[in-house]
Amino acid sequence: MSTATDTTGTAADQTTPSRLSRRSPARWVLLAVGLVLALSLPWFVYPPVAMDIAAWALFAVALDLLLGYAGLLSFGHAAFWGGSAYVAGLVALHTGVPFPIAVLAGAIFAMLLALPIGLLSVKRSGIYFAMVTLAFAQMLFFVVNQWRDLTGGENGVQGVPRNFFGIELVETEPFYFYYAALPLILAGMWFAWRVVHSPFGRVLVATRDNPARARALGYDVERYRVMVFVISAGLAGLAGGLFAISHGFVSLQEVSWQTSGKVVLITVLGGIGTLWGAIIGAGVIVTLEDQLASSGFEGIGIITGAVFIIVVMLFRSGIWGTVTNLIARRRGLKPESDDIGAADSEQGL
Repeated sequence: MSTATDTTGTAADQTTPSRLSRRSPARWVLLAVGLVLALSLPWFVYPPVAMDIAAWALFAVALDLLLGYAGLLSFGHAAFWGGSAYVAGLVALHTGVPFPIAVLAGAIFAMLLALPIGLLSVKRSGIYFAMVTLAFAQMLFFVVNQWRDLTGGENGVQGVPRNFFGIELVETEPFYFYYAALPLILAGMWFAWRVVHSPFGRVLVATRDNPARARALGYDVERYRVMVFVISAGLAGLAGGLFAISHGFVSLQEVSWQTSGKVVLITVLGGIGTLWGAIIGAGVIVTLEDQLASSGFEGIGIITGAVFIIVVMLFRSGIWGTVTNLIARRRGLKPESDDIGAADSEQGL
């Protein structure tokens, strides 16, 4: 079996998108810059908006783990973001536990919800997988809307507390809440990074690029896909729970198909299969929406849609993907877009 492992590992090394971060000092420079930006964000951006950027960034990273590295496009990830938001909000509201515990409860719920959905969905690929996940998400939307005694229906769950071991500054000030929640965001992103750069991640990329060959080498493709689906759901749930606690309420918007579409837009805008691109895309979209809403502009979707179209037409690999491709060409490496494009064609995306 060592031959199979070597063969799969070689293929994965040739197609893993994060070339810039492998065996290079640039990795540590990027990590340091990213950490500094995360720590300084609420000093330059309104703290609640900074928290939104961080939550959506983790949500997009979770989707990119599934889309960029497993080749599976989910249109139903709002089920895990929103499902976790409701669970975290209800746990915090009715038990009074510190918000990290409520958020972790929501993330666990998202993973448990993802297991049966993943088992039924990964048997399909391409647009069929996307439609199956969307159908499950709409089922959850219907349940949440009808179960008014628990979820509040159209009124949502209101008055969600930000309990944090009795520390009043964290519980009342968004600025300090951001720093209390940031370790959970960073832990989620670190975990996604470890998954991508582990043997599991290399096999995952191999199953994305050539499922038939991966099966021939002895790998259970469906099992790997279910595992990454559950991991992705857990990270999305972690982000959704923090988003709910930050805002102090949970609404039907969190489980709507528009939320699934927004995170796909963010991921594609930043660059599929890069992780960094998801973070950049979240920063661009959330900041743009906040600026437009503050100015009183009502057609926010028109502007964000136009930005998305322009980026996709001019920068097919997304913002971060385009940057890394230019660096790769300068260093004489194969551009990432070739690998991702080949994988997408094979998956029917």
